[in-house]
Amino acid sequence: MAKPVLFVTRRMPPAVEARLLRDYDARLNPDDRVYTANELAAGADGADAMLVCSTEKITAPLVARLPDRLKVIATFSVGYEHIDIAACRARGIVTANAPGTMTEATADIALLLMLGAARRGWEAQSMVRRGDWKGWDTMMLLGIDLAGKRLGIFGMGRIGQAVARRARGFGMTIHYHNRSRLQPADEQGAIYHADLDGLLAVSDILSINAPATAETRRLLDARRIARLPDGAIVVNTARGEMIDDAALIAALKSGKLRAAGLDVFAGEPNLDPAYLDLPNAYLLPHLGSATVETRDRMGFMALDNIDAVLAGRPAPNAIAG
Repeated sequence: MAKPVLFVTRRMPPAVEARLLRDYDARLNPDDRVYTANELAAGADGADAMLVCSTEKITAPLVARLPDRLKVIATFSVGYEHIDIAACRARGIVTANAPGTMTEATADIALLLMLGAARRGWEAQSMVRRGDWKGWDTMMLLGIDLAGKRLGIFGMGRIGQAVARRARGFGMTIHYHNRSRLQPADEQGAIYHADLDGLLAVSDILSINAPATAETRRLLDARRIARLPDGAIVVNTARGEMIDDAALIAALKSGKLRAAGLDVFAGEPNLDPAYLDLPNAYLLPHLGSATVETRDRMGFMALDNIDAVLAGRPAPNAIAG
């Protein structure tokens, strides 16, 4: 019996690739480049399923070109803003994502960004690597403690709560804003703010962990940055489009903000080049989910979704849309 045809748009981790090659007639992307819309349409021709990443834009015009036999598109990600869910539904194509797979790894990166920004990690590493470190002195690269600081978390979902758990271990007080208030057991003493401006006013460190939507695009603009305490730190592991880059860069240059720790950027990898000249910007190349264990979980969950649909069962993590 012939195996179902699976079109895989990007390179997968070895364990994930081994499983999909075992179970499917897989069309791989050996060069691991981002396909154009025409290449995506051509690759999907005759396929039963697609395994995509957030780098592929599954637009309505592309969905219209997909073959009738295609039953499911599973994304190797939690976010799914790169897929036109309504267009897929209209074609009878199931869409599915991988929720919860990257919670702990992304929360770890948020703490790395906080520490790197608060303790001037980029400046310190640069000093050592340039050979400029001449020895210890009392005023060299003074940062700030995390202990005793107020951490404001915008978006208290899985990742936001994981960040809060870690931050408590550093002696931070947790404040948060969310679309709805958590149950007391889930808050674990965190202080709820019904509006974002109220959260900003008490955030010595602001961690952005909310999903990207039309409403959150450039949400952290000049007006909202002004609401933060002087010398605050901004950390973003969500989506770069949620920050007005020009406003954040201006605040870092002026000293309104002490520092920023950023793992995501608008238009990445083509981030605003002005960030590169800022010693108080601690920058990472979208490493939130970059652990072996996390990437394997993401791929296995995507395959679980595909397996289910092609076997005539509901996808465990179908996107409701």
